[in-house]
Amino acid sequence: MTSLIDVIFLLLLFFMLSSTFTRFGEVDLTTAGAGAVSGEARPVFLRLGPGRVSVNGIEAGLDEVAGALDALSEGDGEMRVIVAMGAAVTAQRLTDLLVVLREVPGLRVTVLEAG
Repeated sequence: MTSLIDVIFLLLLFFMLSSTFTRFGEVDLTTAGAGAVSGEARPVFLRLGPGRVSVNGIEAGLDEVAGALDALSEGDGEMRVIVAMGAAVTAQRLTDLLVVLREVPGLRVTVLEAG
């Protein structure tokens, strides 16, 4: 009969060699706080659906969102973007959008709950 320590050693070796040590990408999320909005420009409304994205009511592809936001920017100030998700939007779809938005400088993104 095989000793227990040999079996444990083999299992440990198996799990160490079969696991991956890749680093997953991180997406920074911040929570919205209560407060008054004073003197800021109007926010950009971005609606995310399972197969489409609209920026202020204008349909755009996921790869066209950065260009549409650049066209709407009003200078060097910070631009507020409000993202509303449809009910069938997956977490991966939201993550893909947030990765695209990360490439645009000067954005402050707020994600609303799916409803």
